[in-house]
Amino acid sequence: MAAKSDGTAVSLQNDIPPTCLPGLEKRSPQLRPVGKEYSLLDCCWTLCALLVFFSDGASDLWLAADYYLRRDYWWFALTLVFIIIPSVVVQVLSFRWFAYDYSDANGSGTAAAAMVAASNAESHFSTKDSDQRGAGRSAAVTGTRSSTESCCRACVWLFQSVVHILQLAQVWRYVHALYLGVQSLWRWDHEHKHFYWRTMFENADISMLRLLETFLKSAPQLVLQLSIMVQTGQVLPLQGLSASASLVSLGWMMAFYQKALRDSRDDKLPMSYKAVVVHMLWHLFTVGARAMAFALFLSIFRLYFGIFIVAHWCAMTFWIIQGETDFCMSKWEEIIYNMMVGIVYIFCWFSVREGPTRCRLLLYSLIILGENVALTAVWYIYRSPPTSDFYAVVVVCVVACSYALGTFFMFIYYCLLHPDGPVSGDYIGCCDVQVGAVSDPCVSSPTSAPPLLDAVSSPPRTLQRTKGGESVPGGDVGEVFKMRTLKASRTAAPRITPRTEGPVIRIDLPRKQYPAWDAHFIDRRLRKTILVLEAAAPVTPRIQYRCLGTPKEVMEYETTV
Repeated sequence: MAAKSDGTAVSLQNDIPPTCLPGLEKRSPQLRPVGKEYSLLDCCWTLCALLVFFSDGASDLWLAADYYLRRDYWWFALTLVFIIIPSVVVQVLSFRWFAYDYSDANGSGTAAAAMVAASNAESHFSTKDSDQRGAGRSAAVTGTRSSTESCCRACVWLFQSVVHILQLAQVWRYVHALYLGVQSLWRWDHEHKHFYWRTMFENADISMLRLLETFLKSAPQLVLQLSIMVQTGQVLPLQGLSASASLVSLGWMMAFYQKALRDSRDDKLPMSYKAVVVHMLWHLFTVGARAMAFALFLSIFRLYFGIFIVAHWCAMTFWIIQGETDFCMSKWEEIIYNMMVGIVYIFCWFSVREGPTRCRLLLYSLIILGENVALTAVWYIYRSPPTSDFYAVVVVCVVACSYALGTFFMFIYYCLLHPDGPVSGDYIGCCDVQVGAVSDPCVSSPTSAPPLLDAVSSPPRTLQRTKGGESVPGGDVGEVFKMRTLKASRTAAPRITPRTEGPVIRIDLPRKQYPAWDAHFIDRRLRKTILVLEAAAPVTPRIQYRCLGTPKEVMEYETTV
């Protein structure tokens, strides 16, 4: 489990370049181009996401008003509950993020154990230097702040408060992301990259907020409206519109989240928009079949449906916790995150652990298929007498065809459009090691000095650094980093060489493994520090994480955790 960083400044300066073990340079993961830019397609993608958000929310409110006018107060109350409660939860979380990002906290340079080292030997910058300079700047700014600036800040706070009270935080964040993206297109040199970084940070916030809202609001709303349609035996236009908007929102956000996550990581290739569309269709049809099976069973057995949902959520949450995820910066945040992913697992697959997913995805798909068949069969046997056999057969065929289409698009995505290349027997067995992949992209040499950066999860405070003299030069690095030779190979996209010149922001945290977000995306202290240091650097710096470079250090890290 990840340990929360204490933000202590580190003055370590190391000019030794990161070196890899013999043979690993040929197996390093493909990296996306460092110069990736915001494009017109990205702008259109954000605009479409904003349209999906409006259509989902507006259709639900319109339907709730229609239920009220029809005097269906029970349906009106349930529809309104699934609109208001998730929206309030998301607004509170969004405003909390804004308050932290916009606060005038002193010492933001010590937000994490980070260090800036210029590419030439003449200049070095660390968080200690940044802290002193930042404290001086903070005192100077505080002493000379004008009343106009204070008034502007008060207006910003007032504006954000009104936006969040009106439940429009997502709209503002979408608009802000568009603005930052357009600015990254118009600006040049260092400012261009600065705005692109801020765009990526904003997209990360949007994707996490919208994913939370979608599975707290759109998924229950979809099941509720489908259940009402089955019980009443008729489909009102507004019901169909609301259910369709909720389903599209679910499929869209799964694709939006995966694209934003891959775009944020330089050790993963980004998703093409063809892959994004197929990924969306995969979840749209599988979630549609799942929601329809839920609605059929709910229309007859309400109590048993609640018991089934709770039991499934508990089982999925336990499965996720057993997998030892590493997404958050503290233990309790990780537990809450696992509980939220358990809700996602009620409806669809969501990768939470690095490594081959074939075995886990196959097992999950079989479980979902079995549950869908069981729920639909129970409805077919115990359906109400007015339901004709023809209608019942049509409904069963719709559920089966929807799930089959979703599975078909899943195979299309993994076999043809996956960013890492098509699947072609790249694993020996369902849970083995991927060919050509390494668990750590850059392992520091046993002869190097204090371990350098570029690795995997969040570190404990008490992690001891292995000294260079404690390692035997050229000696065996132990079983931890021995690679297994496999027979098959994966057809991968062309390798992209990462940029190695220029200044470096060195973060004294091991890097989290995909599919987790990098620490500087989820730890807002790190984010503020990086933006401050990046703005002060003469050219756009690179970000490096510290890697656990020796077997002894790996054992010390695991023991401490």
